[in-house]
Amino acid sequence: MSKRWILAAAFAAASITGIDAQEKPPPAPTTAPASSVRPQVGLRVQIVLARFQGEKKISSLPYVLGVVSNGAKTSLRMGTQLPIATSAVGAVSYNYRDVGTNIDCQAQDAAGGAYNLAITVSDSSVQLDSTDGSPTQKATVADVPAFRAFNASFSMLVRDGQTMQYASATDSVTGEVTKIDVTLNVLK
Repeated sequence: MSKRWILAAAFAAASITGIDAQEKPPPAPTTAPASSVRPQVGLRVQIVLARFQGEKKISSLPYVLGVVSNGAKTSLRMGTQLPIATSAVGAVSYNYRDVGTNIDCQAQDAAGGAYNLAITVSDSSVQLDSTDGSPTQKATVADVPAFRAFNASFSMLVRDGQTMQYASATDSVTGEVTKIDVTLNVLK
């Protein structure tokens, strides 16, 4: 085949393609159907970690998170790094361990004005040996810390202004009871 035929065929193909492209309507933009788009609502979620020794409340720590319904997860990280002495031959060095509270919360609209909250709580602390003589507390090894951890992951259905207690758990070593209360408020 000669160069003229090849050029003529290529030129003809390009012009036909151009005509086809002009005659076709542009593709319609892709958008989600209106029924599947959920509005986002600002929420105030208060999570209270309370500890009890018997009937006596020994601590109550509130955490407040701003959460957007049908949006991304909200996270809170609060803690410190605790130095732990390790010894080698003739030298002391330190390793660090994270201690504190981590909370993740996500909200989705539910039927009837309720919200489905998915919450994860991780709380860790250090406990030194008990010197108060309390029969419910067991002493740890002297001068060596014990690390305590409380982890919970849950989903709950709550309405505006409602408070619910999600968890109540007893520490098998100390006898302390940890309770988690969650309160939801819709921001207006």
